[in-house]
Amino acid sequence: MRIQLSQLTKTYKGGVHALKGIDLDVPTGMYGLLGSNGAGKTTLMRILAGLLRPTSGTVRLGGDDVTTKEGRLAVQRTLGYLPQDLGVYPDLTARQFLDYIALLKGLDERPVRRRRIGELLEVVALGEHADRRLKGYSGGMLRRVGIAQALLNDPRLLIVDEPTTGLDPEERIRFRTLLSHLAGERTVLLSTHIVEDVAQTCRYLAVLAKGRLVFQGDVGELVSRADRQVWTVTTSGAAPSTGRVVAALPHGSGMRYRVVAPVPPDPMARPAEPTLEDGYLALMEAAAPV
Repeated sequence: MRIQLSQLTKTYKGGVHALKGIDLDVPTGMYGLLGSNGAGKTTLMRILAGLLRPTSGTVRLGGDDVTTKEGRLAVQRTLGYLPQDLGVYPDLTARQFLDYIALLKGLDERPVRRRRIGELLEVVALGEHADRRLKGYSGGMLRRVGIAQALLNDPRLLIVDEPTTGLDPEERIRFRTLLSHLAGERTVLLSTHIVEDVAQTCRYLAVLAKGRLVFQGDVGELVSRADRQVWTVTTSGAAPSTGRVVAALPHGSGMRYRVVAPVPPDPMARPAEPTLEDGYLALMEAAAPV
């Protein structure tokens, strides 16, 4: 499902500008939406899900205009949404919770509903835990239940908002792999402030900063924003005072620093190959107001 945004704005009461004239075209497949906390990502996700109305601009999902009542209803029938904070009923089992959500989504035929729930519990690797109460689930297991409920109606668009926040490294890897497998014929929009999640799952991405779209394109293009701007400095003295230190590791009797800076931060600095995180930081430095 293709997503097309044109001059999308959202202003909250008090004059808070959450989104400022966003123009964005998202193709089918896995797509990353990257930005710091407060950049406007969740506001954008909620507008796409039909839970929030924009102040102005157009939002088209697969040809339907989400700013109209008819378009919103059409999109919600083919949409799966995992919000940052999914409320669950802790005394229900995973199977009971999914059955309840399936009823809300209009899956009225019990045999069809039970078959779909069983399939999804296997997809998210919770089949053997399906009849445990949710209050005994780990954070990662609850996020997988969240994905299962988002997939109940076999959506063409799956929106996930900060899905790996608070997960341990093993669960983060498992969750990223699951999302990648789901992005076949559907669009999966991954909203996160964790650069590594995008680096490991997405070919294309957009970056928001304080409500503005500051980048859209492929991962390699963003990485190239840090070309000739990444350095390593090994020293037993003070940390470099120029640029942004992104890593510091003990090295012999001193420290080795990785620095993003437009010029060498130290006479002994050596150039290094940029990563997506380096490109993101270089972009943010360039986008920051003077």
